[in-house]
Amino acid sequence: MSHAGAGPEHAQTVGELLRAARAALDAQDARIDSELLLAHLLGRARSYLFAHPEALVTAPQCAAYGALIARRRDGEPLAYLVGRQEFWSLELTLDGSTLVPRPETELLVELALERLDASPARVLDLGTGSGAIALALASERPQWQVLGIDRDARALALAAANAARLRLVNARFAPGDWFAGLAGARFDLVVSNPPYIRDDDPCLQDAGLRHEPRHALASGADGLDALRRIAAAAPGHLGAGGWLICEHGAEQGEVVRALMRAAGLREVATHRDLAGRERATLGRNEGAAVDER
Repeated sequence: MSHAGAGPEHAQTVGELLRAARAALDAQDARIDSELLLAHLLGRARSYLFAHPEALVTAPQCAAYGALIARRRDGEPLAYLVGRQEFWSLELTLDGSTLVPRPETELLVELALERLDASPARVLDLGTGSGAIALALASERPQWQVLGIDRDARALALAAANAARLRLVNARFAPGDWFAGLAGARFDLVVSNPPYIRDDDPCLQDAGLRHEPRHALASGADGLDALRRIAAAAPGHLGAGGWLICEHGAEQGEVVRALMRAAGLREVATHRDLAGRERATLGRNEGAAVDER
């Protein structure tokens, strides 16, 4: 790999390729990224690279590796390049049709599991993307019936494929624009990680974010369009005592609490992520919980 984006016309060793890749990336995560990408390309574990630095890599593989390194240097998420991402200990297949699941989103899963026990429940995941939240909940609560909604057909296909591969038969996925098409349906729990960045936020041009689908990131002039729709419509789709839990931006907690209270939800509270930032707000529908199942 003589320079990023173009592989050499001859074979090189694993050690040579890794050294060149680290220099090309020149970033904090250069070492681990270069190793993960080469291991992925060779179909080997990272331990193989450490044990066999002298192993020869063919010229076509060197060229393919150079292309991967160039894409990574351009900011394309590692998860897209290797086609997978771990979330809640589940390995999810991933592509550019959905957001890369973030560790902070696991807070939604934690809060959901704390709100309801293992008894049968109806759960809705709005804007499910790769199915990360829905599948995490389905894996932890086999008695729950989890429905993931998304308006993107590619995302739905990806989520369904993840469910099938993980053998989570209690999760299913359907097309929809938030609550549209769910007239009359009631759930014990609604979770969502909607888009919440301002349309004109400069961060959308950052190296990583500009490779992710914009419709899953940005939501109106103040970033709150989706959250407004979800909060306003949620009471009409929650059973008595049902919960709504939404992820949002670190500076949006106060506004989201106001939106939920204005919709008539009670016990509204915001929870912080591991970095101490306000990250998820929840509220409960009026009335005592009634088992209508």
